[in-house]
Amino acid sequence: MMVILLTYWICVTTEENWRIIREKNIWGVPPRSKKIIENVKEGDKLIFYVIQSKKDNEIIPPKIVAIYEASSKAFYDNKPLFKSYKGKIFPYRIKIKPIKIAKKPINFKEFVDRLSFIKNKKFWTAYFRRAMFEIPSMDFEILMKAIR
Repeated sequence: MMVILLTYWICVTTEENWRIIREKNIWGVPPRSKKIIENVKEGDKLIFYVIQSKKDNEIIPPKIVAIYEASSKAFYDNKPLFKSYKGKIFPYRIKIKPIKIAKKPINFKEFVDRLSFIKNKKFWTAYFRRAMFEIPSMDFEILMKAIR
């Protein structure tokens, strides 16, 4: 019997691209993150983190919106799909399927102190300056339980 170890990832996106991800069941990263997305295996779990945004004069805090499962290997597709962000485009993609979509997104700031991957609690936003990254299974469990 072969044991396949799952990897848990946080995928960092914008509000506009979250809508596209949800509608199309595809996740994409910029060219500089090609090597990372190529490490994603079918069955891996992905937590979607939407960065802080502003609507009118209201600041919308960063939030966790869903958990998906990878359902394909990485592939290249440069057909426009996602809205570019700071000049970046997202042609390295994987297909995904929803596991749990939050009825009410969870405010990520409430979890900073409880997550082991965030070593520097004061400058925790630095961890989210990349398209995606791996997290420990225990941190995945904390966030998974919080999504309702």
